[in-house]
Amino acid sequence: MSVPTLAAPDRARAGDIARGFSAARVLVVGDVMLDQFLIGRVSRISPEAPVPIVQFEREENRIGGAANVAHNIAALGGHVDLVGVVGRDSAAAILARELAAHAIPTAGLVDDPSRPTTMKVRVVTDRHQQVARVDYERDEEAGEAVEAALVERARSLAACAGAIVVSDYLKGAVTRRLVGALVAAGHERGIPVLVDPKIPHLDYYRDTTLVTPNNHEAEAATHLRIRSQADVSRAAAAFRERAGCKGVLITRGEQGMWLLADGSEGALAATAREVADVTGAGDTVIATLALALAAGASIAEAAYLANVAAGIVVGKFGPATASATELLAQLPAGR
Repeated sequence: MSVPTLAAPDRARAGDIARGFSAARVLVVGDVMLDQFLIGRVSRISPEAPVPIVQFEREENRIGGAANVAHNIAALGGHVDLVGVVGRDSAAAILARELAAHAIPTAGLVDDPSRPTTMKVRVVTDRHQQVARVDYERDEEAGEAVEAALVERARSLAACAGAIVVSDYLKGAVTRRLVGALVAAGHERGIPVLVDPKIPHLDYYRDTTLVTPNNHEAEAATHLRIRSQADVSRAAAAFRERAGCKGVLITRGEQGMWLLADGSEGALAATAREVADVTGAGDTVIATLALALAAGASIAEAAYLANVAAGIVVGKFGPATASATELLAQLPAGR
């Protein structure tokens, strides 16, 4: 098939959108997490088992999941509100401290004493090689009282938003009722509702503006193999029908992205020059999409900027962010 390629906005238009980031506000709702890195040096193999011994050097804490989406929006210069679930534990305190350090409000967080704060602890060498990961989590959906609190806070904060993001990691915060309330709020305010999905919740996303599956998720949802541009075009159409959403952006790693939304369809080539770590790249994509839309971009323009932002963050270690300055610097010269 002849492959349509989405055109880049010219530099003047991209600059206008980026300057609009500072006046835009996005509501992020979903599964907040804490990413903890235990970093050390490996010098030998354990005599007890064929595993490396990591001599501890330092600890790093970063905000992950839906919180990382919020972090990306703040790093791009936008305003953000965050709604999610935390436990009553030390991880929640660390997460609150990290959010405050990045000027991300925590009033939308609901504490649930029945579950731990979702935390991923990675043991990593000083050369950024991951040795092991330990997950602290409970993945059943939020109980009735916690769900009601999430809906109430989301509805209240949506009144100030120019776009809404649902960041679904299947850790319990995202329920059918909550997504339905967000879709209703989006319709009432005339603002987009975007979803970073998980396939078991596909039926929750009906009537949302744009869903952003990765290549594997698109294949799982549609039962189609994606090996070519013709395949991805068919899969995007099938995914849109299956989910009942209005638009689809399939993220494909080194193959770039494919957009089917708002009358636009086409490919976006990957922009990364060097890949260090893909952790959190999906968070960057949907954060940039939402902020650009809240700043007045078309979906095609927002997708282009999101693709550039993803290329920036995969060159960094761990859940990372891009700034508006970095974004503009990566636009092709002469446009």
